[in-house]
Amino acid sequence: MQCGWLHSGPQLWLRCVHRQVRVTAGKQREEHSGWLLTVDPVSHSVALVSFGEVGASVRVVLGHAVEHVEVLQEPDPDTEERLRSLLPPPETGGPDPDERFRRRSRVRRWLQQNRVPVEEDGNELRVARVLTIRSPYRPDDCSSANQIILDRVQRLLRVQPDQVPDGPVPPGTSDGL
Repeated sequence: MQCGWLHSGPQLWLRCVHRQVRVTAGKQREEHSGWLLTVDPVSHSVALVSFGEVGASVRVVLGHAVEHVEVLQEPDPDTEERLRSLLPPPETGGPDPDERFRRRSRVRRWLQQNRVPVEEDGNELRVARVLTIRSPYRPDDCSSANQIILDRVQRLLRVQPDQVPDGPVPPGTSDGL
């Protein structure tokens, strides 16, 4: 199967995934071979995997350079499994509601103990009305346009102990940032 890659569309791309392919790319018509792991739907870039004695290597061919993709071989069951294990599907569901509540409460108490003004807004925590922390309430789950506050809250969350004592919240928690 040979095709003009940029004009072929997602249906053909999906038919090529997990197949051994030869990609012709660039003005010099360089050839790259490997197992097609995935295709970026925006840039049309392809990720080719080559399995070695120990592990695998991945080569990305940028979509704008891809001229043709030719399917060479279908995968055997072992190869199919190896390819699937390289990019496992994201976990769904996340923590149960009780665990989310405990995490949110623990983060809220930690921030209050460090004199950071925090309030609950549904399933989110809001800090000084300029930063939002979404479930599962980790440093990477913070978002804010204020980079200074974002950095400080993320640093606090990184050093948060596993257990935050239930002690009293210090008075004047609104002067923390």
